[in-house]
Amino acid sequence: MPFDVTRDPHSPNDLTAVFRRLADALDPDYDVIDTMDLLVEAATRFTPAVDAGIVLADAGGRLHVLGSTSERASDVEEAELGIEQGPCLDSFRSGRVVETPDLRASADRWPEFAPLAVRRGLRAGYAVPLSLRGQHLGALNLFFDRVGVLTDQDAAVAQALGEFATIGLVQHRTLRAHADRTAQLQHALDSRIVIEQAKGALSFQRSVSIDDAFTILRRHARSVGGRLHDVAQQIVDRRLTL
Repeated sequence: MPFDVTRDPHSPNDLTAVFRRLADALDPDYDVIDTMDLLVEAATRFTPAVDAGIVLADAGGRLHVLGSTSERASDVEEAELGIEQGPCLDSFRSGRVVETPDLRASADRWPEFAPLAVRRGLRAGYAVPLSLRGQHLGALNLFFDRVGVLTDQDAAVAQALGEFATIGLVQHRTLRAHADRTAQLQHALDSRIVIEQAKGALSFQRSVSIDDAFTILRRHARSVGGRLHDVAQQIVDRRLTL
C-alpha cells in the first residue's frame, strides 16, 4: 500500500514513513520523478513552507526543475533558472544551505529574482543543496509566505529530507555509467512533460485548477501503487479517465 503523506501532518510516524519511501531511491529501478514529488510534498507537509521546488543538474551541470508543489513554485523556479540568480542556484553552486529570512531585503543580492518572488506572494526562502562528497546534484528550495516562521527544527527536517534524497541519488548514479545517467535524466524530463500534459487534460475534464488536477493525479497514482508517469501516460493516451 503506497504511503499517503497527507494522513496526519503532525505524526512523527508519518515522517518516518516518508523516509522509508525515500529509501526506495536506493533501488536502481526507482522513478526519480516520484521521489522528487514525495520530497517537495514532505517539505511543505512537515515545515511551515507554503511551496517547494527541486532542481537537478544534467551531465553538463545545467539545472532543470524536476519537482514542485504548485504552479507558482514551478514558475518561480523556472524564472530563477532563466535569470540565473536566486537561492536555489546559490545553494547548488556552493553546496551550502542558503537561508533567506526576508526576500524583500535581498534585492541587492538578487535584483531580479527577489522582487519576482515577492510579487508571487513569497516572503522568505530556505535552499538545501543536494550534494555529497563534492558531487553537486541539485537543490531543494522551500518558500514561505511570512518571515520568521522557520525554526531550527524545521531547518533540520528540511536538511534531513535533502540529505536522504541525495544519498539515494548518488547511490543510483554510482550504479550506472555516464550515458545511463544522462538517459535517466532525459527520462525524467520526458516524464515531466507527460505529467504536465495529463495535468492540463484533467484540468479541462474536471474543470479544476492545474494544482487540483495534479492532486487528483498524484492521489490516484498512490492509491493504485503506480508511477506518476505511467498514470499520466494513460490519461494522455485516453486509456484512463479520473
